[in-house]
Amino acid sequence: MAEVSFSPAPPPMDLDRRRRPALAFIFITIVLDVLALGIIIPVLPMLVAGFLNGDTGRAAEMLGLFGTVWAAMQFLCSPVLGALSDRFGRRPVILLSNLGLGLDYLVMALAPTLGWLFVGRMISGVTAASFTTAGAYIADVTPPERRAAGFGLQGAAFGIGFVLGPALGGLLGSVDPRLPFWVAGGLSLANAAYGLLVLPESLPPERRRGFSWRRANPLGSLALLRSHAQLLGLATVMLLSTLAHEVLPAVFVLYGAYRYGWDEATVGLTLAGVGVCSAIVQGGLVRPVVARIGERRAMLGALLCGAIGFTIFAFAPVGGALWVGIPVMALWGVLGPSAQSLMTRRVDSSEQGQLQGAVHGLRGVSGMIGPGLFTITFAFAIGVDQAWRMPGAPFLLAALLLVGAMLLAWRVTRERQG
Repeated sequence: MAEVSFSPAPPPMDLDRRRRPALAFIFITIVLDVLALGIIIPVLPMLVAGFLNGDTGRAAEMLGLFGTVWAAMQFLCSPVLGALSDRFGRRPVILLSNLGLGLDYLVMALAPTLGWLFVGRMISGVTAASFTTAGAYIADVTPPERRAAGFGLQGAAFGIGFVLGPALGGLLGSVDPRLPFWVAGGLSLANAAYGLLVLPESLPPERRRGFSWRRANPLGSLALLRSHAQLLGLATVMLLSTLAHEVLPAVFVLYGAYRYGWDEATVGLTLAGVGVCSAIVQGGLVRPVVARIGERRAMLGALLCGAIGFTIFAFAPVGGALWVGIPVMALWGVLGPSAQSLMTRRVDSSEQGQLQGAVHGLRGVSGMIGPGLFTITFAFAIGVDQAWRMPGAPFLLAALLLVGAMLLAWRVTRERQG
């Protein structure tokens, strides 16, 4: 089968000469993709409710279905895109994903019915799985000792996008609920056009491997994680961590309003603070922390900080006390880059796409489980029939998940040290 390429395309890169421009483009790609996703957050509920004649209850049910299906598409498609990038290279997969995401936003902007909007969200779940290929690209162009810092930039891009996206979406949505979809589509298409001109390929033909549905399907991709005890252990750590993270989008807004009487503006500013702190940690602290104490200690310390931060959230008697926990919890952001860096060392260069697909597929599993787990916990903890009420119970559950992840990480990496 002939190799797929987009012309004009720079040749596969010389790592020492072209690493910085390539990483800069991947950083911008992730920022714009997450920004586009974040832009529609404030207006999607309004648009769904409009199709349902303002029925808030049915709108909430439909939004829950939208979120579950989006996560399911991530779970199904992340391994496929990762395997395709191992076969055809990272460049065509990234560019096609950006193009598809942009066109999909335009479809949602024009959606005449709720069914069309639902289909658009499904397609968005597929095209947004390009984050898998971005992670593989970083592994390609970064030497093992510097991969934690590279993945830290990826996390910082997520933070910046989620800070700016909802704020911009709120402003645009006040003009027209469909305007954010047009802007998100334009950003994604502009990024695809820019990448067509400047993005070099990071995986040369001699390092590629054939495509196989056995490796590309979600269950088959997990076989790679089972190929090494430490790899499987670290993947489980990542699963527990991403599952704990689901507590924030699931109940944070409800928790702030119930316990502290926060309005939408206060909740939005607080979440923006979370995003800013996360971006600072992953963009500025990962590299010096890992260089000083190593990936293993950085990973364990990050999980401990996340557990402490969530515990502060659970017991904070006033909103100001909760804000104290935000920078503590933000240090948890060192985990992802450290764990991913360790994992990339356990697989061959031709398997980096499959590895990233499996890891992002696990995030899709978290997205399907987490919202229900934490919302049910919150509803139970504040139920009128309870002799005691503990609205912070979901955050305690998240803290326990991180403690379990920390113990597991300590064990599997201790075996490697031995």
